[in-house]
Amino acid sequence: MAPTPRPIPSALESRAQSDALVHDPAGGMPRLLEIMARLRDPNGGCPWDLEQTYASIVPYTIEEAYEVADAVQREAWDELELELGDLLLQVVYFAQMAAEDGRFDFDSIARKIADKMVDRHPHVFGDETRADTAAQNAAWEVQKASERAARGEAGVLDGVAMGLPALTRALKLQKRAARVGFDWNDPHAVLAKVAEESAELVAAHDSGDADAVEDEMGDLLFVMVNLARHMGVDPEAALRRTNGKFTRRFGQVEDGLAQQGRTPAEATLQEMDALWTAAKMAEKVKFQE
Repeated sequence: MAPTPRPIPSALESRAQSDALVHDPAGGMPRLLEIMARLRDPNGGCPWDLEQTYASIVPYTIEEAYEVADAVQREAWDELELELGDLLLQVVYFAQMAAEDGRFDFDSIARKIADKMVDRHPHVFGDETRADTAAQNAAWEVQKASERAARGEAGVLDGVAMGLPALTRALKLQKRAARVGFDWNDPHAVLAKVAEESAELVAAHDSGDADAVEDEMGDLLFVMVNLARHMGVDPEAALRRTNGKFTRRFGQVEDGLAQQGRTPAEATLQEMDALWTAAKMAEKVKFQE
């Protein structure tokens, strides 16, 4: 059921103050909160914004988070500022809807995350001493385990969000299992498992069993995430990097064909492969420079 937005007081003085804040470039966070409240005001607000619910905003939130990651990966710092603003707007949106429902508001969100940071950093904000990063990480895990237990999450893997991207969730599950000793000793053992899962995938494919192929493909992807973890690589970041590389090189293939007055659909695989190889070699030369 959609929440009933809280109307902004209609008194002239209140609206005048609201207008002044909305148009104040130095208004900071209060300005953004007021803008969102006005957008959600049933008396003169935006029809689209009034129709939104928690669920309808989620896809935008996920998209904005990925756009932040993309800007960081490309080191597009001017874009990053804008993308962080878009992501912040999503937080403000959820906070406004929750305030309308009487659940919580932006101040309580900020207060709870601030409390959490203070609680998790007693070596900074208290009297506790932690020798190094390893000691800090160990203490963090104890603290987070205590928090999960307080929420009734008794299992080692409880609380890993189902809505995470599959690679990210696999990595989190594996890290949790590794903390209690369920893990390989080194990357070479994981590489052997990769070979085993690859062979099982080939066998499933050759059998013509589509369900088995999907199952074995999942196993192979899962163990590849484990391999990335053991090699100190973020699998999501690695795949994003390769996606960018593929996009860049295929664009050069298209450019090469365009110079000939053709499109990829009009070229042979061999012709496109030759242009791809040339693009790859050009990147290597540029990197070596």
